[in-house]
Amino acid sequence: MEPGLVQQARQHPDRTAVLAEGTCFSYRDLLRASAGAAGRLLQGAADLEEKRVAFLLPPGFSHVATQWGIWRAGGIAVPLCTSHPPPEWEYVIRDSGAHLVVVHNSLAERIRPVARRCDVAVMDDAPPEPDSASVRLPSIPPSRRAMIVYTSGTTSRPKGVVSTHGNLEAQIETLIRAWGWQPQDHILHVLPLHHVHGIVNVLCCALRSGATCEMLPGFQAGEVWERFVRSPLTLFMAVPTVYSMLITAWEASPASRRKIWSQACSKLRLMVSGSAALPVQVLRKWQQISGHRLLERYGMTEIGMALSNPLEGERRAGYVGTPLPGVQVRLVDDQGKPVESGTPGEIQVRGPGVFEEYWRRPEETRAAFTDGWFRTGDVAVVEKGSYRILGRQSVDIIKTGGYKVSALEIEEVLLTHPDIAECAVVGLPDREWGECVAAALVPRSGRSPDPDRLRLWAKARLAVYKVPQHFLQMDELPRNVMGKVNKHDLARHFPAG
Repeated sequence: MEPGLVQQARQHPDRTAVLAEGTCFSYRDLLRASAGAAGRLLQGAADLEEKRVAFLLPPGFSHVATQWGIWRAGGIAVPLCTSHPPPEWEYVIRDSGAHLVVVHNSLAERIRPVARRCDVAVMDDAPPEPDSASVRLPSIPPSRRAMIVYTSGTTSRPKGVVSTHGNLEAQIETLIRAWGWQPQDHILHVLPLHHVHGIVNVLCCALRSGATCEMLPGFQAGEVWERFVRSPLTLFMAVPTVYSMLITAWEASPASRRKIWSQACSKLRLMVSGSAALPVQVLRKWQQISGHRLLERYGMTEIGMALSNPLEGERRAGYVGTPLPGVQVRLVDDQGKPVESGTPGEIQVRGPGVFEEYWRRPEETRAAFTDGWFRTGDVAVVEKGSYRILGRQSVDIIKTGGYKVSALEIEEVLLTHPDIAECAVVGLPDREWGECVAAALVPRSGRSPDPDRLRLWAKARLAVYKVPQHFLQMDELPRNVMGKVNKHDLARHFPAG
């Protein structure tokens, strides 16, 4: 048995699978290259039998072929982020127990010292041998572990999330159904490839559908706008920070260029935002510029996607929609009892896309589930049938003076102030209140909001216990590569009280 992606690729060998570095690679090319990669990994063995293979490759055809090659050889793929520093690579290699690192020659010198410390072999991503199509490959059942993706580490040390081939297939199929993927689709890929958003939502969904995935080596706002103009794109998916940067580039361009860029967006059928909360201001501005009302959804490394606004129908600003096909979602209180509509509760998820385990962390795996439901640690409320995310229990739900306050709600209000470009709200320890509300602000160019005036402004729009007691002005907020603010790091920037 072959992985589902491979089976699907055989149905349309001549279609373009990957467009990268100005070259079109067909599904036949991908099948051949991945078989060659699998052969090199096996080195005469019959099956890797779930050995972990880390790979450090920039976005492009070789990255995809290597990932498929690991899967076809029976290994577990462990993607490394090219922008991470060597200590992050070392942590993932050691924690996953990888026996091999496949690396692009442009990154080889940086990874070799890490590999030596970890006593791990290094292999380059050489092109396949001419006879690679004749390589005998093992049968891969859906229960076979396929991938370890590490959590972002915004709330704790990154954990390795293990997904089986069956888990991945379920995640991919539900998104293909919900978002109407077709072989005629053509998506532009600008996201990191060590995260579910970039791996599953974009790359795997495109290739499972027989569509084309156009890959850029990195994100540059002007280049993305020009791809909207030049490429026959039908889909685009990104994080809120990317949309904010595209808006900034659009606003800084001449009126003639703005018109061309805005018109180019009209040919796309769908634009999606995720991986972090989408500010309503960004949603509305993007709609004004592009004509697209972004489809916001909710998911995480452990579950893939769970909630989504509809492909057709109303997409409510500030909401992430309803459960996706085949996914069960419930909200529970602190005692684990389901709550009624309109009452906040922790999101719990059940379904075939939910991950297998945290790698080598059996106690944490057991603690993450209750009667088969995965405990996300995120809090939401259902209003008029749609879910609204209130934030992460550990950093976004602030307990102050007996109240539970959503940091995301306060951030939305602060972002409407004309002097504020970005903001993030955290809870700081407080002897009297338990926690007090604090806000870090990135002002708009040439602005410097006065804290006292800002506090008075906020009191007219928020309950008094939600008004920040402390403001901190910053040049930029600490974020990870997916655009999420690292709030544990942020809290340390405030003066000790």
